[in-house]
Amino acid sequence: MTRTLTPLFLCLPALAVMPGTQSVPPSAENARKAFVQSLDAVNDGWFGKPYQGVKAVHLKGTLAITLTGAAVDTKVADLSSDAVKANSKGGKVDVVVDSTYFASGDYRTQLTGDFGNLLATRRGDRGFIYSKEQNAYTTRIDAAPADAPITFLAWFRQTLDEIRAVYVDAPTFKASVAGQEGGLDHLVFDAPTRAWDPRKREQKLDDSLGFWKRGRLDVWVDKATRQPKRMDFRNEEQGVQTRMDFAYGADTKLQSISITNASRGFDGPGWVRVGYAPDGLMTSFSGELASGGKKVGFDLGMTWSKDLQPTSILTVPPAGATKKGREELETGLLVKLAGQIMDLQHAGLNLRSVALGGK
Repeated sequence: MTRTLTPLFLCLPALAVMPGTQSVPPSAENARKAFVQSLDAVNDGWFGKPYQGVKAVHLKGTLAITLTGAAVDTKVADLSSDAVKANSKGGKVDVVVDSTYFASGDYRTQLTGDFGNLLATRRGDRGFIYSKEQNAYTTRIDAAPADAPITFLAWFRQTLDEIRAVYVDAPTFKASVAGQEGGLDHLVFDAPTRAWDPRKREQKLDDSLGFWKRGRLDVWVDKATRQPKRMDFRNEEQGVQTRMDFAYGADTKLQSISITNASRGFDGPGWVRVGYAPDGLMTSFSGELASGGKKVGFDLGMTWSKDLQPTSILTVPPAGATKKGREELETGLLVKLAGQIMDLQHAGLNLRSVALGGK
């Protein structure tokens, strides 16, 4: 649940025009205004009042990356010009997630999978990351956001405000209204990127997580509800190109997203589904992306709480474990995880490695 969106405290371009400068085109202002209205509609319809006073959520479920034997065989045949027959059984990486996350940024997360067993906690400025296989831990954890909210009502609003900061408040994207189509406003936000470089196999973590901060976004907004109905996003440098169609229930809550993905190395269909309790809180979040014999899927159950407190999180590592530096612990984890990822990459899943330095 940790947000990967970084707050950008940027101001709207000044509307006052100095001599010799040009005013902001009306189409740009209309596009920005319409997008802000859509973000407000998303906040009210998808999230909103049900999360008032809610401080914590318990997430439990699975994440899986799968490649069929046929997909592996096809990739090997392509790379070897049919000189090698792999006869592979395929590959799979499974992760079981059990996490309690607080809107304030405190958490207890346990991950169990092919890379091993990992426990990570944070409460205030204290916590640890523990590897069962290494029987080792580190107490060097990332700090919680300084402006972290207390409830998820504010958490969702803050997340949407971060999107607004990038697409509306900052000068990065050129905004315009492309027209109207069947009761929908077509908005465009464009910030050109470099071309795709197939030789680039490694990049900074910020570039991976911040792919949405440059590119071209086309969004079609319902004129009546202001909810987004369709969204196209393209970032050529990152090889990302995807379309999402949104479906809603009678109460304007998001029910599902149909995905048409044309991203590099993963072109194919996908979907996301959301389930709700009678009180309007989300109870399930699941999805899948498929491309030939490749598949990434997740299935998470969600239980929300107003009463659970961060003091329930223990910040003392297991007795008998060895204390290590964070880099040393992460290296051990990465070596095992890298083996799994490299197997999938060799089998045909196109992933760019993240530089260990992060930034």
